Amino acid sequence: MDDLDWLAERFAEHRTRLRAAAYRLLGSLPDVEDAIQDAWLRASGSDTPAAEIGNPGGWLTTIVARVCLNALRTRHTRNEEPWDLFHLPDPVLSGIDGRMTPEDEALLSDQVGLALQIVLDELGPDERLAFVLHDLFAMPFAEIATVLERPEPAVRQLASRGRKRVSEAGTHAPDPDLAKQREVIGAFFAAARDGDLDALVAVLHPDVVARADFGGRRLPTPAVLRGAAKVAENARLGYVPAADLRPILVNGAAGTLVLRGGRPFALMAFTVVDGRITELDIYGDHDRVTRLIGSVRDPKRLPDRR
Repeated sequence: MDDLDWLAERFAEHRTRLRAAAYRLLGSLPDVEDAIQDAWLRASGSDTPAAEIGNPGGWLTTIVARVCLNALRTRHTRNEEPWDLFHLPDPVLSGIDGRMTPEDEALLSDQVGLALQIVLDELGPDERLAFVLHDLFAMPFAEIATVLERPEPAVRQLASRGRKRVSEAGTHAPDPDLAKQREVIGAFFAAARDGDLDALVAVLHPDVVARADFGGRRLPTPAVLRGAAKVAENARLGYVPAADLRPILVNGAAGTLVLRGGRPFALMAFTVVDGRITELDIYGDHDRVTRLIGSVRDPKRLPDRR
């Protein structure tokens, strides 16, 4: 076996973990695939002999990290659309039967799900990389320092700042019982349909946060709402009677695919903690929703995407 064949086997062996790291670093599924392809081109074109690669997984992760860092810094510098507008990261969607594939589970390396990804999108490139690689993927600070080209103490400080911001954001793991999550979501939609503000407030956490991403389109209400009263009123006014609601997994938690006329209309991600909704994230860009559901590995369990 020559060096390239050996490297191809190692890349395939670690690909799932590499994609998981790229997802946490980039938050965009198309960007993740681009990063993995770019990383393979760099790895396969490297002059480093296979005999000198003592830790293939760490070596490949470092290459992926450098590719992702370049993408993050470019995105941050250009501040280009849609990143200069309110933007929700791509969620990982799974079939409606409540089962996740091993690939999906690997992408979600923690139990916090979409809430953590949203916080990560608010971190600076270097801070994000230091926190993700160390706290989520256990990469030693010395190796992260080589990627960032910074002294190790500075990298430790970056990770600490990222950890603090994640902690201050108050992200929590959703209730583990999917059936109970769906029960709460069902009560939410029933109350919205009936225009029952008291019932809506009852299923919302007092400090609930609702976010809406319509692909840069201007909204009649703020893109971010806070507090049960405001979120309840918006849900009551925004309910679409003709909508067809289909359950789906969003980053491992119960969510809802909204259809109108049999076509994707919106995607709603819920975080249910202790029986109440703490976060509600709405994807209202129809083209993006269609792309996202097209990534589900078991399309037979989703509605026709005409």
